[in-house]
Amino acid sequence: MKKAAALLCGLALAGQAAFANPDPAGAVALHPPVSPPAAEISRLAVPVSLRPKARKKIVVPKARWDNIEGSRSWSIAALRGLRAQANHLPDLVPRDIADYCPAYPSAGRVQREAFWVGLISSLAWHESTHRPWAVGGGGRWFGLVQIYPPTARFYKCKARSGAALKDPEDNLSCALRIMAVTVPRDKVISRGMRGVAADWGPFHSRRKREDIMAWTRSQPYCTGLARSLRPVLRPEGLGPAQDVADAPVAAED
Repeated sequence: MKKAAALLCGLALAGQAAFANPDPAGAVALHPPVSPPAAEISRLAVPVSLRPKARKKIVVPKARWDNIEGSRSWSIAALRGLRAQANHLPDLVPRDIADYCPAYPSAGRVQREAFWVGLISSLAWHESTHRPWAVGGGGRWFGLVQIYPPTARFYKCKARSGAALKDPEDNLSCALRIMAVTVPRDKVISRGMRGVAADWGPFHSRRKREDIMAWTRSQPYCTGLARSLRPVLRPEGLGPAQDVADAPVAAED
């Protein structure tokens, strides 16, 4: 009896010790950790943080038509062309560029674009005296830079009729589409009456050609003094195009 009582007493003490100092593994098994309830996501919550994107800036350079009311949109149209169908034109360095724009080879993209806008605006002076409705050559050439409709159709311009080519923006877009082919092909602006000169008569006149050269050479973007171009917000209402017209515009002082 004494042995049995001693045995029972020992078992009782062992049980008390086990509960007083439970085995960690056993405790985990008996009481698994409870994960906190998942946070409820509101249906109105924005899944991704929306960060504002920087808007591209456009420099609207000085052009020879700046004294004409509404001509700012012409410059914007030319810049659109230089960012679209004529995107590669500012990357080129024509062999006769020194005659037109000495600072061009070392200039950045903005200044090179400015030169092409200036060049086409000066060409337009000699072609139409900046009259979008002008018709010349006995009814064959139309618009700011006097484009022949069959030529416009050959280059797949948007404006392919005389009436359509009287739209100044479409006329300039077509002109840049043509230049984007002839300048890379001939690697010049007018030397040897090739490049731009292949399609536009004023370059065949020494007086007019030198006038165009003198005008572009005198501009800040061709003298290396184009730091006066400072970004400003684009005025509203310059057109719905999203590629260029949605960006802020910079104006030259």
